Amino acid sequence: MKKEQMVGTRLPDTVVRDLEAIEQVEQADRSTTVRKLLSRAIQDWKLDHYSRLYGSGKLTLARAAREARVSLWEMMDYVKTKKITAQYDLEDFQRDLKTVAASERG
Repeated sequence: MKKEQMVGTRLPDTVVRDLEAIEQVEQADRSTTVRKLLSRAIQDWKLDHYSRLYGSGKLTLARAAREARVSLWEMMDYVKTKKITAQYDLEDFQRDLKTVAASERG
């Protein structure tokens, strides 16, 4: 399986100008800049998506964190800043405690 794949897209001139400005500041080439920005955007999307699923009661907080590939504490901070109402009962708490204990062991 390939570790990387080539992806091409057409971008508006304004986006290209913004990329060029970022490239100059970061002193990086276009590919590196696009990869970095896209990775950050994907991570932001994951946090938003899985926190909304948590907020609607479709996932536990631990599952949302795992799917977004962040720690439970990071997900807790994120949902707090987004003012997402906790969908949490005793069973969820106990399950999350087990998840945290398992992740701390390795």
